[in-house]
Amino acid sequence: MLGYIIHRLLVMIPTLLVISVFVFIIIQLPPGDYLTTMVAELQSQGEEISRERLEYLRREFGIGEPLVKQYFVWLAGLLQGNLGYSFEYELPVSDVIGDRAFLTIVVSFSTIVFVYIVAFPIGVYSAVRQYSPGDYALTFLGFIGLATPNFLLALILMYLANVYFGTSIGGLVDDEFRNAPMSWDKFLNVLENLWVPVVVIGTSGTAGMIRRLRANLLDELHKQYVVTARAKGVPPKKALIKYPLRMALNPFIADIGNLLPEIISGSAIVSIVLSLETTGPMLLRSLQSQDMFLAGSFLMFLAMLTVIGTLISDLALAVLDPRIRLGAEVAK
Repeated sequence: MLGYIIHRLLVMIPTLLVISVFVFIIIQLPPGDYLTTMVAELQSQGEEISRERLEYLRREFGIGEPLVKQYFVWLAGLLQGNLGYSFEYELPVSDVIGDRAFLTIVVSFSTIVFVYIVAFPIGVYSAVRQYSPGDYALTFLGFIGLATPNFLLALILMYLANVYFGTSIGGLVDDEFRNAPMSWDKFLNVLENLWVPVVVIGTSGTAGMIRRLRANLLDELHKQYVVTARAKGVPPKKALIKYPLRMALNPFIADIGNLLPEIISGSAIVSIVLSLETTGPMLLRSLQSQDMFLAGSFLMFLAMLTVIGTLISDLALAVLDPRIRLGAEVAK
């Protein structure tokens, strides 16, 4: 197992290098750069920027240099822990992210907990009570959850809260804490406003997880070893938990590779609709404005989390499912 972990860690290095090349190419694909975009926006508003200012910014950040040189300067900064400078915010990228990264982690982690807590018991119940009235009702709700876009659910909740309760939902903090530094009172205020985005973002994930868990568990419950265990008089609860449930948990563990990057990226569309101060809208804006250092740092961080999450999920699956370990040993 130790040799496998070391091998995977070594493979991560060239993988991330290749990803960094693609990230840099994707950011550079649109015509122009941030400065040309900024000049076009200013001109559309009837404003101008001095040529001396443009030339200074180009020299300062290497804009206009050969792309290969720009790439290696950017990569060297990443390796040294320097995420670069955000043109749009005129601040270092690490300062721009600030509280947004913390708020994104709070929202996404709460959503993950919500999805697992709700999906697990419902998925098990639907599989064990197949074709019961409860199974039909939960299946119907699951299809509704899968078919309803998160941003549409956010709009519906905002409308209902405003019409029936006279309150405005949206944002993670009240106005009095919006520009205040993080404190205990602000954190408690975040928790008070957290339930709406958690329910909205977690709905589709919960519905999808229920369907996968139900299908996997049904497949295991009809296998010969379960039938044999029941025939030998093994109690139903033990016959369920001993092996079938463990095998059916594979999709829960495999999703770790996707959950880690989601903690940072968040749900951008829902965040825009609900005016959430998370990193999703910031990432979208940085891509639109070609703020290359901010967008590149985000994308590389997401790639690193995806690679790490995949490694964690593979190791957890090997512990949970003996068939995976046996398969690896046979391959050797």
